[in-house]
Amino acid sequence: MGRFSRHRNVIAAAALTAGVAGLGLGQAMLENRAVAQGATVQSPVFEVDPLWPKPLPNNWLLGWSIGLWVDEKDNVWMVHRGALGLHNNERGAETKPPIAECCATAPPLLVFNPEGDLIRSWGGKGEGYEWPDSNHGVHVDYKGNVWIGGNGEKDAHILKFTQDGKFIMQIGHSGKNGGSNDLENFGRVAKIWVDPKTNEAYVADGYLNKRVAVLDADTGKMKRYWGAYGNKPDDANLGPYDPKGAPAQQFRNPVHCVERSVDGLIYVCDRQNDRLQVFRPDGTFVKEAFYARNTLSAGSVWDIVFSKDAEQRFIFMADGQNERVRVISRDTLEELTSFGNGGRQPGQFYGVHSIASDSKGNLYTTETYEGKRIQKFNYKGIASVGRGYMGVPWPRR
Repeated sequence: MGRFSRHRNVIAAAALTAGVAGLGLGQAMLENRAVAQGATVQSPVFEVDPLWPKPLPNNWLLGWSIGLWVDEKDNVWMVHRGALGLHNNERGAETKPPIAECCATAPPLLVFNPEGDLIRSWGGKGEGYEWPDSNHGVHVDYKGNVWIGGNGEKDAHILKFTQDGKFIMQIGHSGKNGGSNDLENFGRVAKIWVDPKTNEAYVADGYLNKRVAVLDADTGKMKRYWGAYGNKPDDANLGPYDPKGAPAQQFRNPVHCVERSVDGLIYVCDRQNDRLQVFRPDGTFVKEAFYARNTLSAGSVWDIVFSKDAEQRFIFMADGQNERVRVISRDTLEELTSFGNGGRQPGQFYGVHSIASDSKGNLYTTETYEGKRIQKFNYKGIASVGRGYMGVPWPRR
């Protein structure tokens, strides 16, 4: 073989090798692209609004913030328990004698307009009703009535007011809890939601009882109730939650939220069991899903709200133990992604407790424990994002 023939063979071999390598590289790129595509999901995205709401008047401070709702006018309602959540040095202006110019406890119920202005405030003890020892949850129903629960040791009742704070009705009585099969009283209610189609109030009952209760929203008469999987509630101690054990056949305390979707399904937060259970309105069990299943202590499933599209494609879940908002496909109950993190900066959380949405799809959250605040997250549309975790939703410059 001549020198030039050998040279051509070397070039051909090199070309073949390069071609094979190129094919391999191309295949690898395609596989990497497929992996990348598989690692993204279509999800709503948000940016925290660090300037919402505006500062409170009167040197007021928030305490543990444990209830949230957005009404038909996009006004944001929240409840907090300042007296139980503020330290003495935070309440210097209201000690006797005052020890400082700042600060004082804000009224339990506060209402903000979409721009973040405080437009209404009221709540506390009054004539004709028993204000909860530890108010918890707020709901403005389709008639404009305001519902409040309570998770204090003796709180076995629900209150109903006008939007100006005029008392309408009390259901149950403080200190009268008779367990999860009591037809007259409750067991430390976490949240209430009223169905405009049936005028029925669904009650997440609660921090002591282990049930969902359904009432006539006008009379307060109990119509039905159920426990986990639609079982008859049983108040027996379930023992510590074991993420590796068989799913508990009863709710653990607290039964922390109840919401109804547009297709008539009832979603219930079984917080310390790390699960969301779905029912028909008569209590028939449909399905369940677990989230951050190894979460102990306060659990992972604290509160939910549905997206504002007609089909309610997404569920947004507040997880106050892991300090995230989880984005979930409502159809499959699969978690798509999440945002937030532990911390005190805007977009971070310390005990993210409640979550709500306005008509434009913006989200609002409240924080309990030492979080003591309300935050707004502006809706930025649907985008392709990383599956699993999006980080802190800081505004883009």
